Amino acid sequence: MSDILNKILAVKADEVAAAKKYRSLASLRADVEGDRESRAAIRGFEASLRGKIAAGQAGVIAEIKKASPSKGVIRADFRPADIAQSYAEGGAACLSVLTDEQFFQGSVEYLKQARAACALPVIRKDFLVDLYQVYEARAMGADCILLIVAGLDHGLMAEMEACAHELGMDVLVESHDGDELTAALKLKTNLIGINNRNLRTFDVSLDATLDLLPRIPAERMVVTESGILGGADVQRMREANVNAFLVGEAFMRAENPGAELRRLFS
Repeated sequence: MSDILNKILAVKADEVAAAKKYRSLASLRADVEGDRESRAAIRGFEASLRGKIAAGQAGVIAEIKKASPSKGVIRADFRPADIAQSYAEGGAACLSVLTDEQFFQGSVEYLKQARAACALPVIRKDFLVDLYQVYEARAMGADCILLIVAGLDHGLMAEMEACAHELGMDVLVESHDGDELTAALKLKTNLIGINNRNLRTFDVSLDATLDLLPRIPAERMVVTESGILGGADVQRMREANVNAFLVGEAFMRAENPGAELRRLFS
């Protein structure tokens, strides 16, 4: 495939420009910062992961994803609220909900529906390229945001992280290779995601996590993302002392996503 990431980032820049014409950053920021009730209702994303791990379980971020650029539609029977409830019953620590429409057939409404259906913290899974999207994330009810090193310069990443933390949200910073990890570790967040999928080619290898693992300080939490499809993959990661997982496709292809979560991580 050609460079998928650059295509996505270009679309995101256009989406943000259009959103700003509809509603200014100043207006969005004022509403978000003034909503004290919403801030009080934030659910601890990192805390939920750590709670599961402290109890001897895997910290699973269960993803609600209808489609992807590489696989097309993954789940035709797509009801976010039902899926969220299933994940909660299956023992998930957190939810990840795709809000990108063009490439992943996601929606802001899906995030709202999923979060309303259970008590789990939710990360907005999207490609953030502008501070505006951080305020959007809080406005839609997200408890955590994703920052993808491959799509951001360090100055903007640091600004977005500071904004998210000021608004009470956690931050998961995602890298795929050594240079990206170096940049990720300069941020303050404890949540270090290693994407086993190369976002430029969409090729997947679990070696991405295992190769970078020795470089990550013990106080940081490693979240392995993508490519966890079966029990052998989970075992391989647990043996390397990786205890936090972001999993989507394996659950989305199962008739009962929560039951598949429980089976995979029991």
